[in-house]
Amino acid sequence: MKYLSFLVMAFFSFMPSFAQKSELGKVTVEELKEKSCPSDSTATAAVLFEKGRTFFEYRQGEGFDVVTEVDIKIKIYSKEGYNWANKTVAFYVGNSPKEEVTFEKAVTYNLVDGQIQKSKLKNEGEFVEKKNKFWSEHKITMPNVREGSIVEYRYIIRSPYISSFPEWSFQKSIPVNYSEYTTSIPEYFVYNIYRKGFLQPKENIEKKHKTIVHNNKVSSNPREAYDTKTVTKSISYSETVTTYKLDNIPALRDEMYVNNIRNYSTIFQHELSVKKMSELNPEYFSETWEDVVKKIYETDGFGNELSKVNYFENDINSIVKDSKTAIEKVNAVYDFIKTRMNWDGTYGYLCDKGVRKAFDDKIGNVAEINLMLTAMLRNAGVEANPVLVSTRSNGINLFPSRNAYNYIITAVEIDNNVLLLDATNKYALPNIMPIRNLNWFGRLIRNNGSSSEIDLMAKTISKNHINLMANIDQNGGVSGKIKEVYTDYESFVFRDANNSLSKDSYLERLEKQRSGIEVEEYTVENEKELDKILMESYSFKHNNSVEVIDGKMYFSPLLFLSVTENPFKEETRSYPIDFVYPNQYKKLLTLTIPEGYTVESVPAPINVVFSENLMSYKFNIVAKGNQLQIISVMDVNTSILPAEDYEELKVFFSEMVKKQKEKIVLKKA
Repeated sequence: MKYLSFLVMAFFSFMPSFAQKSELGKVTVEELKEKSCPSDSTATAAVLFEKGRTFFEYRQGEGFDVVTEVDIKIKIYSKEGYNWANKTVAFYVGNSPKEEVTFEKAVTYNLVDGQIQKSKLKNEGEFVEKKNKFWSEHKITMPNVREGSIVEYRYIIRSPYISSFPEWSFQKSIPVNYSEYTTSIPEYFVYNIYRKGFLQPKENIEKKHKTIVHNNKVSSNPREAYDTKTVTKSISYSETVTTYKLDNIPALRDEMYVNNIRNYSTIFQHELSVKKMSELNPEYFSETWEDVVKKIYETDGFGNELSKVNYFENDINSIVKDSKTAIEKVNAVYDFIKTRMNWDGTYGYLCDKGVRKAFDDKIGNVAEINLMLTAMLRNAGVEANPVLVSTRSNGINLFPSRNAYNYIITAVEIDNNVLLLDATNKYALPNIMPIRNLNWFGRLIRNNGSSSEIDLMAKTISKNHINLMANIDQNGGVSGKIKEVYTDYESFVFRDANNSLSKDSYLERLEKQRSGIEVEEYTVENEKELDKILMESYSFKHNNSVEVIDGKMYFSPLLFLSVTENPFKEETRSYPIDFVYPNQYKKLLTLTIPEGYTVESVPAPINVVFSENLMSYKFNIVAKGNQLQIISVMDVNTSILPAEDYEELKVFFSEMVKKQKEKIVLKKA
């Protein structure tokens, strides 16, 4: 909850000064000559200005459209910044009328022999790509981009859907010199404005008067249809014009152990709350999560698809015929869907082609697969319900919004326990879902239309245990065997990342991760048996772990398994630390020292405990004859730490890294 409060309140902390007004087409030689960003020498590109405005246009006989017009000018400093010369704008095409996107004034500027050269966007650099039946993307790739270029363009989004505006992000992963956003909202509409991030734009509000002119043709003579005249009627109304401005905006830097850096960007979202075309009958929109869920459930492609069952009725009895308990039914149906269905890689909580066709084709989007799973479980007599999810890439949604979710999973309630299922991934298990879903809270929708918040975060501690037994020879070479065990999310991540690789490709990756060891006799157990513990074993050789100097041997206690660098280097941190899931990393080493050597010194044991036992680190070495037994255990008992714990976390990791870098010293007897 501290984290949620942080997101809501963080933007109240910055007061900017403002840049001069900028316009497209105003490019100077000095701008093109600039070799690096004055405010950030590491920047690969910078936004010189971005100005947007969202306003309403009335169409005769149709009503209001929402129009968003954005002008942007970007300086490219290096090849790594070339991607900033491309732009993709998504637009909704699921109904008629459809949204429209157009690009204008798209030009690349370069300095050639001291003169400004202009290259206009051509047809081959602009195209539209359909993503699914609901969304398409309009893309441009600017021409003649090189180091030092300036690109600029305008894009316009015209939408007949007034429920929300395109979100406005003041902050990006590159510096922004100036950002300005203006909304002009007629008195007929009230919007909730949701803000998140650190920065507080300067805000100016004014009222303006507008007029709508209606031209209607009416008959002058009821008996003569062709005898008409035009009647003009004017309607005046007021609109609220609000302008937000920020300048000198620093780049939003991604850091280690951050969920989604955009959760902390300064972003404004507008969601329709009230429509007042008539003072007597105002319409109220998404003000609560219940309102949001109700509208989603009633949308074509959700509730109606969930009710379809006849396409699998011939299969369900054979699927669960040997199941005696509810959990056995869950596993049988879940395995059937995972085996039969293939995910097409697209997100969303609405079906594209529908569950029936997806079932026949054996491929579908996330909604089709998991709504199919939910319906089949219900048909088998299991209490199952869909759960709306915002994935980690979509961000954390703090406010009721119809755009809050982009994914759907299935929840099963058995004996007061909840199992979360996602059948899009072949390696997933109940309560072991793809990492993309571990994003705070989802929204469970029951049959009666009610909903409740449901925790998506992992509860069990996943384990990665390494047992190493090795001999050190007279020259400092190390050889032995390793057995590594993975449980729960650790095994899921391993299978998901590596099972598609060839053995040679995986071993090449493993040898690189282990500081160049040579691996032989590699085996893996339960690679496909998801309900069993995953275990890999191999023999190894390594010649770079031990230094031999003047008759003494020096080596780190964990050899090539050491953590050698503190991942938390920044002085301060504004974002929570995201470990994804609780875990335990345990390393047990048994080292046989070479004949003729004895132990001169070993690092002292430590036991570091983080506040409230959220984390701990234990390290110890026991010498017995010609063997050393070394144990290193790090327990992370939480998925997330708040930013205020960062200083303690830095010290914690510093102590751990320091201990693992200390040396064991052997000397000749």
